[in-house]
Amino acid sequence: MFSKRLKLTTASKFCHRFGTGLKAGADMIRLLESEASHGAPNERQAMRLLAEGARRGDHLSSVMDQNSAYFPRLMAAMTRVGEATGRLERTLLALSEHFQRQISTRRMFISSITLPGLQLVGGIVVLSLLIYLMGILTPAGGGQMTDILGFGLRGGSGVLWFWLYVSIFFGTVGGFTWAFFNNVGGIQNLAPLIYLIPKIGPSIQTITISRFCWTMALSLDAGLDPLRAIPLALDSTDSDYYRSAADDAETAIRGGSTLAGALAATDLFPEDFIARVDIAEHSGTDAESMDYLAKEYDERARSAVKFLAGTATVIIRVAIILFFVFLIFRIAQTYLGALSGAMEPI
Repeated sequence: MFSKRLKLTTASKFCHRFGTGLKAGADMIRLLESEASHGAPNERQAMRLLAEGARRGDHLSSVMDQNSAYFPRLMAAMTRVGEATGRLERTLLALSEHFQRQISTRRMFISSITLPGLQLVGGIVVLSLLIYLMGILTPAGGGQMTDILGFGLRGGSGVLWFWLYVSIFFGTVGGFTWAFFNNVGGIQNLAPLIYLIPKIGPSIQTITISRFCWTMALSLDAGLDPLRAIPLALDSTDSDYYRSAADDAETAIRGGSTLAGALAATDLFPEDFIARVDIAEHSGTDAESMDYLAKEYDERARSAVKFLAGTATVIIRVAIILFFVFLIFRIAQTYLGALSGAMEPI
């Protein structure tokens, strides 16, 4: 029925508007009908389905589950929790803030790599122009221009071949990224190896743990017990590697383990995180402890995003600098060779 999933920005705005309306005492069906009167076609259709379900007396979470291709799983699960505890408006407002934090983190990363990305595109354009000029210009003595780059690429055809190589490179990187996020062939099982990469690995792990903490804190605060909160939080990481440990956590909890013990049983989290959860548990309730950790790891995640963006910036700029250094040496080598040949006796 739905061709696309609900966007995070749209989900955040809907949760905020709907939660605010319910908090003010507005009628649920009227609110949903109002939501169905604006937005993209998919959004209006989804809101109409929710309104029709509410009119029949169905739970909103049930309608969301029936249309899981559109509604995020976290949104459906937290709506179910809010309906069960009678705190739907509070849950939706908290969920809106949670989505907004994810959006803010994503935007911060994108804005950080925009400039180096433009610099990379500029470098590709300059190189393409140089290849093209070497094909259309001719030296005074006739023949072809010296291949300054040493790639054997000249003219329009050379530019096309160069673009093909660039497309293959970025296509390979993009394909690997897509395969990793979609766990093609169980590739996410390599996550522990990625975490071993100095600086970069721990940064990626911190971002993942931050998402887990916020969902866990949100779930516990809404009244969900750890037995159901942990699988939901693991699912919010969007990683099958983390989702696969839900059964281990459930077994540990049913065996009488604390929250820290259940998380330790998954073998997913670093020892310092488990220790912090254990200490926090002794100083307050599970919800309070996870909320504290969520705020702490949110700051860490922001620092991690800045580091990853900075690393990408450095890699791109170093690559551009190395290319121009290579180009300078190639030009110098070419003309020094020409001068040397001119000085030889006839």
